[in-house]
Amino acid sequence: MNIREVKSEFLREKYYEIDHSSGLKIYVWPKEGYNTAYGIFGTPFGSIYNHFTVNGEEVKVPDGIAHYLEHKLFESEEGDAFTLYASTGANANAYTSFEKTCYLFSCTNQFERCLEILLDFVRSPYFTEETVAKEQGIIAQEIKMYEDSPEWRVMFNMLEGMYENHPVRLDIAGTVESIAEITPDSLYKCYNTYYNLHNMALCVAGKVTPEEVLAICDKVLKPQERAEVVTHFPEEPYKVVKSYTEQILPVAMPMFNLGFKSEGVRSTEEDIAYTDILLFLLASSTSDMYRELMDKGLINSTFSYEQFEGPGFFSIIFGGESRDPKACEEIIKKHINMLRESGIDREALENAQKATYGDALSSLNSVDTIGNLAVDFHFNNREVFKYFDAIVKATPEDLEKRLEKIFDTENTTLSVVKGE
Repeated sequence: MNIREVKSEFLREKYYEIDHSSGLKIYVWPKEGYNTAYGIFGTPFGSIYNHFTVNGEEVKVPDGIAHYLEHKLFESEEGDAFTLYASTGANANAYTSFEKTCYLFSCTNQFERCLEILLDFVRSPYFTEETVAKEQGIIAQEIKMYEDSPEWRVMFNMLEGMYENHPVRLDIAGTVESIAEITPDSLYKCYNTYYNLHNMALCVAGKVTPEEVLAICDKVLKPQERAEVVTHFPEEPYKVVKSYTEQILPVAMPMFNLGFKSEGVRSTEEDIAYTDILLFLLASSTSDMYRELMDKGLINSTFSYEQFEGPGFFSIIFGGESRDPKACEEIIKKHINMLRESGIDREALENAQKATYGDALSSLNSVDTIGNLAVDFHFNNREVFKYFDAIVKATPEDLEKRLEKIFDTENTTLSVVKGE
């Protein structure tokens, strides 16, 4: 077993990175003075992984199977993991995204018991024809609910308009038709492939010590052989499929998502840091673009922006409510082109660096944010403190190169959901 202490003297933060004998990568982030502990156990198996090769065998699985598997793992022959957590007073949950599935808990007491429950139920799959069939009706209802959600539809309509082949364009939960094809055998195939401990990560943050975490991991986890997995994604064109998409749903105010598509190359710590700084410069509440949109009554407090990235996809997304989404699109693109022409002002960059660094630093006060950040950075082969260093060291030239790479104003999709 290998234990490495990772410190940032400047941040006055540290965590422990552990290669456990079972094959699992473990991160322990102690926070002095905290009364809560947060644990998250994840695997890089999300909705986009529907075609893979494991130990030489090529496998294709129904869309939505990662989300389905998340639901089923809470069940066992003895009952359900939520019932076990209820006896400890802990809060437990799980989620499936495009690129990962994670199981988590937060507690103030009985930490060891909570971690043991987490590791045990995620490592104890139980699928039968009867239980799998029962879940189909439950998830079918969930899918139908999302089909009527304006927030959900405006995003996925945008993704369908941006991506021609990449499975990021598909609903995370799949379709009613695709989940009907899921069987116990297909669930076990995905589980045995992606829930291999060599493929997973555990992060615990807050009122914890490495010794406490290792005592439970040593008790529950057994060594496992590594599975050789290769994930397949179809070739994706650079250009968007269509520049505009619209859907009619009962909303009081039109909603929009504007996506800037670029090459789906995995981002480094520097890439993420430079993009965060650029987005602050362009779209924060102190920016010229934001003020113009607000002064013209085109956006309200729902306005948002984010970098959206994962294996084989990358885009920048602006969104919110607007009486005129097309006017928003024009103004956003205008300010991007203005920044491209004027270049990055050093004083403005320094202010954006301070704000971006401050936001990132404040996130380390939240144990759940730390846990999710550590797992996400692990699955993307990134290191948390290097991201902070990249914010501080960014130069105008770095940001200008990043601006050219990720903001192609001729390669966008505007998705609008509006009322009758």
